[in-house]
Amino acid sequence: MDELTILRHGITVEHGTPGIPDDDRPLTPKGEKRMREIAAGLAEIGLELDKIVTSPLPRARRTAEIVAEALDLEDRLETADVLRAGGAAQSVVDWLRDRRDARLMIVGHNPMLDELLSLLVLGDPHALPFSLKKGAAAALRRWTENPDRFDLAWLAPPRLLRRKEDD
Repeated sequence: MDELTILRHGITVEHGTPGIPDDDRPLTPKGEKRMREIAAGLAEIGLELDKIVTSPLPRARRTAEIVAEALDLEDRLETADVLRAGGAAQSVVDWLRDRRDARLMIVGHNPMLDELLSLLVLGDPHALPFSLKKGAAAALRRWTENPDRFDLAWLAPPRLLRRKEDD
């Protein structure tokens, strides 16, 4: 894999909502709307992917489905337990080593995605001075010298990806 895009899931129902277990929390209607705008922004910048892999949890899965639809990649969407909420960043690094897709997007949860981004770019899971907001994306390119390290190509908060020309 040469290019990796990391996407945090969209806005969800709050933690502790009665009757909704944490793992089952879906995107809110606002979260769905904003993710469609973010997906349109990713399509507008010409993001090209070979595969989208998502956490199996509904909020991440729905986020990935919205992006896959916008990029016409519905047939290239898969699920991986390693991206489940509460997972370890190092486990994802180990999993990425076996991926053969040249251009991959992963969709998941914080704090694991923050730790993963920091580990891949800086070599330390706690070195980033910021956190990915819901719907934020980061694009990375692999270093040739070290297969576990990447350069940060771009980082976009959700507001930037949602921008319209009349904004």
